[in-house]
Amino acid sequence: MDLASTRPNKENQFVATLTATPGATQLQVVKALYGKPTAANVRALQRLQSRVKNKLLNQLYFLDHSDPRHLVSRRYQMECLDLLHKINILFAEGEYVLTERLLYRCKRLAEAGSFTNYSVECARLMCTVYSQQRQALRYQKATSQLLKLQQTLAWEDEAERIYSDTQMALAHTVRSRRAVLPLLPTYIAQLEALHRKARTFSTYNHLYRLRLAYEELQGNFKEMIKVTADASRRFREGKLNARRFDLRFNHFVSIYAYLRSRQPVQGLRLAEQYSRDFHPSSSNWFYFQEHHVLLALHAEQYERAQQLLTTITKNPAYLIQREAALERWDLYKAYIDFVLPPQRATARQRQMAQWVLQLPEYSRDKRGHNVAILVLQLLHFLRERSLEEVLLRLERLRKYQQRHLYEASTLRSRLFLRLLQVIVEKNFDAAAAAERGKNMLLQLQDTPPPGEAFAEVEIIPYEQLWKLVLGLLREGRPMATEADA
Repeated sequence: MDLASTRPNKENQFVATLTATPGATQLQVVKALYGKPTAANVRALQRLQSRVKNKLLNQLYFLDHSDPRHLVSRRYQMECLDLLHKINILFAEGEYVLTERLLYRCKRLAEAGSFTNYSVECARLMCTVYSQQRQALRYQKATSQLLKLQQTLAWEDEAERIYSDTQMALAHTVRSRRAVLPLLPTYIAQLEALHRKARTFSTYNHLYRLRLAYEELQGNFKEMIKVTADASRRFREGKLNARRFDLRFNHFVSIYAYLRSRQPVQGLRLAEQYSRDFHPSSSNWFYFQEHHVLLALHAEQYERAQQLLTTITKNPAYLIQREAALERWDLYKAYIDFVLPPQRATARQRQMAQWVLQLPEYSRDKRGHNVAILVLQLLHFLRERSLEEVLLRLERLRKYQQRHLYEASTLRSRLFLRLLQVIVEKNFDAAAAAERGKNMLLQLQDTPPPGEAFAEVEIIPYEQLWKLVLGLLREGRPMATEADA
């Protein structure tokens, strides 16, 4: 397809229509392309859609995988797949000499990239080629290599199964994460044993990632920094396969660990350096930038966070993220707009403010952000000096704490919510609340963040939020409206 063509045709019109209105229904597209939504035109659209889909799929063969900001292993994997495709065609045509030559080339690429599965395919086809050509010695040698590779692949498959099973458990509820936590040392030991046998990148990578997951669940973020720093050092020294090791993932985990270990200034400095390694068209770029923004907020560099968010929302792929991701961005933007109020609010900002204020007291799909949502609502009404709404949000926070924040791992959230209750006890007097909450604030500062399995996300650290609350009280206490009075 030539999408840049200026000649009008139905295929380009169809793509342009979907690009301009991604949520368009079938009948709307039919009307745009054919004028009337008749049954014949619907069938014409279906044929057109099938034709365009096949042409777009054909474009996948011409994608450029050489950009280092993409997953590094992709280009080498595609080289192997391309060769295997050609090899199978040549073999089917009976071109055994060319088949053997390309098989050796593909085998070298597979070994260089530690792609054991492709090495197995090459060895298996070599056995077939030598068998059909009655080359006994070469056949025996290829068979011996195939058996060794198959054993290695079996170890890799077992390592992948252990890792994938664990990831499935970690992807569900907090309860399932807690259940799998005591089992992780056993799984790690099993992966270590498999890696000692296989000594391949795949077994190393599963072990490395599961170790990071284990430290994350325990809240041992400083150990995560050590693990990622060690991996970076080994990569620089050439001890890790440069064709397979995902340096971007290592960067992402590193800045995440700095964020959670309360070292935002250093983490922000690294994030600025690492951001060039992520391609803006990938979903990984958005995940990285999410923590980049949080680091700026935790470092109290609110203007920098605002600049980052402006860049992020201008990315063409921003609106095609999942709904949950878009809502998180809206929540971050609402916090930034609160600490840096725009001189003139746009319609979108007013709409977003209403969205935040109308969110429910507790929502499972916003797990980890419920406290942040309720606190932002409270801050809004403290600034508005609306006594009734402030008391309502404080009561919701109290109920949320009783129902959901009763375990030891939620101590930071409980301490902060107790601090907020102090402002009512001291009749919204900033000086008295600061004095009364002094010991709780010290305890909060000494309490490390919990592991990821149990965490409420602190978009702005609770210590900074307490300063914001006291600042709002100094500007004026909440007042009852005439109707309330």
